[in-house]
Amino acid sequence: MVETTRIAFRSVSLMVFVSTFAACSTPRPVSPPALPVSSGASVVGVASWYGPGFDGRRTSSGATYNREGLTAASTRFPLGTQLRVTNLDNGRAVNVVVNDHGPYVKGRGIDLSHKAAVKLAMIGRGTAPVRMDVLATPAGGPALGQRYFVQVGSFANAANARQLGNRLAASYPEVRVMETGIDGDRRYRVRLGAYMDRHQAELRATSLVRMGYHAKIVTE
Repeated sequence: MVETTRIAFRSVSLMVFVSTFAACSTPRPVSPPALPVSSGASVVGVASWYGPGFDGRRTSSGATYNREGLTAASTRFPLGTQLRVTNLDNGRAVNVVVNDHGPYVKGRGIDLSHKAAVKLAMIGRGTAPVRMDVLATPAGGPALGQRYFVQVGSFANAANARQLGNRLAASYPEVRVMETGIDGDRRYRVRLGAYMDRHQAELRATSLVRMGYHAKIVTE
């Protein structure tokens, strides 16, 4: 009887937490303001590149990663966005399609494929300041900058947040601990993401709830 009740409770929890939309808990913004979904929009940021060890892996769009393709990973733009990326150090430019999520490094706005990085002459240095001009966006995509996160915990103690984050990182590489402040109250939120569409966030939240975690979806 106890086990039956526990299973029923977990079933209810799964439906509740996956459908939660946390409009009542808005932290201080950690991403740039949303840009309109239209060609002509521009974002300036830092680019890096990836390639070794990723060839043949599935990207967030479902396509297979090819380091010699003109593609990019970003959480600022919807998958399928076409960008013209210009290296502000040397003026070189290349057109790419966003087909993956990343980079998950603070301060970076886009991860370029190996070939795109070669065209921008940034391989040796590894990073470069760039301007990202939107050439086209997928129909029905979210506003640029709008992102979904799955929040697993919120702590007053940073050590507790890092402990949970480290535990989750063994299975989920996109885990991050975000520090926020509301009326002088410091909080440390453990989140997964960002995800560019709600369905992906729901799938991740479902996986976490099945593992016994409390998970809710938030947008920024």
